[in-house]
Amino acid sequence: MGTQCLSKRTRARSPNNKTTTGFRISDELWTVLQPLLPVHVNTHRFGGGRPRVPDRRCADAIFYVLRTGCQWKALDQTDLCPGSTSHDRYQEWVNADVFLKLWQAGVEQFDELKSIDWAWLSMDGTMTKAPLGGDDTGPNPTDRAKGGVKRSLLTEGSGVPIGLAIEGANRHDMKLVRETIENIVVTRPEPTAEKPQGMCLDKGYDYQEVQDTLAEFGFTAHVRSRGEEAKELKQEAGKRARRWVVERTHSWMNRFRRILIRWEKKPENYIGFLHFACALIAFRAAGLFG
Repeated sequence: MGTQCLSKRTRARSPNNKTTTGFRISDELWTVLQPLLPVHVNTHRFGGGRPRVPDRRCADAIFYVLRTGCQWKALDQTDLCPGSTSHDRYQEWVNADVFLKLWQAGVEQFDELKSIDWAWLSMDGTMTKAPLGGDDTGPNPTDRAKGGVKRSLLTEGSGVPIGLAIEGANRHDMKLVRETIENIVVTRPEPTAEKPQGMCLDKGYDYQEVQDTLAEFGFTAHVRSRGEEAKELKQEAGKRARRWVVERTHSWMNRFRRILIRWEKKPENYIGFLHFACALIAFRAAGLFG
């Protein structure tokens, strides 16, 4: 992923880098995103046709949709990019795993600059409304059985997302443990007796099946009730929260309004927005872009 990362010299010259400027991506983030985009080949038989809208304009428009949660057609009322063009380009990039690669690049940058805390990972699921339905959705047991989706998130010790999976809202958290672990976006070091890798979970994961899965992957399970950790934090000054970090990351993700409610019928389009949000969180946590 070295070609997608800024050099240390560049980082030193750009202390005020940011991931975004207003509702557009910054020049600094664009230097990371652009090399990941598929190369466009003009298929017009005479080499002509209407000029292609620049990728940069489409990237700004896609981020605008992610950040505000607006409809694609609403882009027609902005100076960004037509909604149909932005949506087509978004699907093209999703099919090329652009946002997954961007997330991977962000986590690798974070590891290079601040180091991934593999000693204390944390996993939890949250449910999101999905009024348009689609694959990988199901009746939400907390929303009168209306359509919903569950996202299972795995974070490293400081809250940077490193693994993700989605299923129907009626799917139990424990059933997503294996898939979430298998979707870790960077190479995971082998746990050792000197450097074990703990997995912090709430009481909803207290099943033998989960214990067996974690043991298979070499994790040490730490299952806590929802109020247990909060009680300990009050009693022991300076004690660091372990399980709460994933709940905080879910909150960070919900600030990207497009994923607060799933409007995409195709799961790959919804996952693309999740990957984009995870990438932005990782870059910001690295402090590379502010």
